[in-house]
Amino acid sequence: MTENVLDRLPYARFLGLQTLIAGDELTVVMPYADRLIGNPMIPALHGGSTAALLEMTAIAQVALWQPQVRLPRPINVTVAYLRSGRARDVYARARINRAGRRVAHVLAEAWQEERDQPIASLTAHFLLDGD
Repeated sequence: MTENVLDRLPYARFLGLQTLIAGDELTVVMPYADRLIGNPMIPALHGGSTAALLEMTAIAQVALWQPQVRLPRPINVTVAYLRSGRARDVYARARINRAGRRVAHVLAEAWQEERDQPIASLTAHFLLDGD
C-alpha cells in the first residue's frame, strides 16, 4: 500500500507525483508541467500545487511509517512559502516529528535545485486510523 499510496489520491495523479523510496526515507517528485504555473509573468508555480505536494508527501510518509487501511486525515496544516517556485521539478521530503496512537505531527520541506534552499515548508497534525 505505501509504495502506491499517492495513486489513491486523484489530485496526486493530476499533479503527476512520483515517489522514490529508499528504506524508510521517502522523496516525492512533482514533475514540472505548464498547468502548475500560477503566475505566468515570472513564471512561478501555483502555491496550491506546492501545498498539495507537501501535504501528500506528509500523508505518504505517515502511511509508510504506519501502514493502515485508511489514509491519515489532516487535522491542521500550515504552509510557509519561503521563495518562488520556478518552472522546474519540485522535490519534497517529510519527517514524523512526533507520533502517538491517534495523532502524528509531521514536518515537510519542498525544494527545487538545492535541498538546503527550500521553497516551502509544512507543519501538520494527522489523525491516524485508531483501529
